[in-house]
Amino acid sequence: MEADPRETRLRERLEMIRTRSAKSSSWRTSTRYLSRLMNRNGFVPIKTQLSREDLAFLSGAREEVLTFADLGVRLLDLHRPQEAGGISSDPGNPIRRCRACMSRWPCPTFRAMAETLDP
Repeated sequence: MEADPRETRLRERLEMIRTRSAKSSSWRTSTRYLSRLMNRNGFVPIKTQLSREDLAFLSGAREEVLTFADLGVRLLDLHRPQEAGGISSDPGNPIRRCRACMSRWPCPTFRAMAETLDP
């Protein structure tokens, strides 16, 4: 069976984002220090050396984060519970299924999102 070219294109884009992100430097420790240097205008005057990988990451990071947040919200809109209907041995706690994939709730998509995003 041939791979769907749309799936291939999306997988390549995701791998590109993952690779570019992994190659860039983390700013987590730097931001703790830099936040204390905020001036009255709300800016931090800094001088730094950025690698080629850091610049490649930073140039698209905002748009990519917004895109992933939109994707997450759309997936949550699709994969949400609904009552499965039918007869239940516990009417107070009916069986629920995902309205998109019809798996028992919580479905694999929702579980993967929860495991990834819930701290």
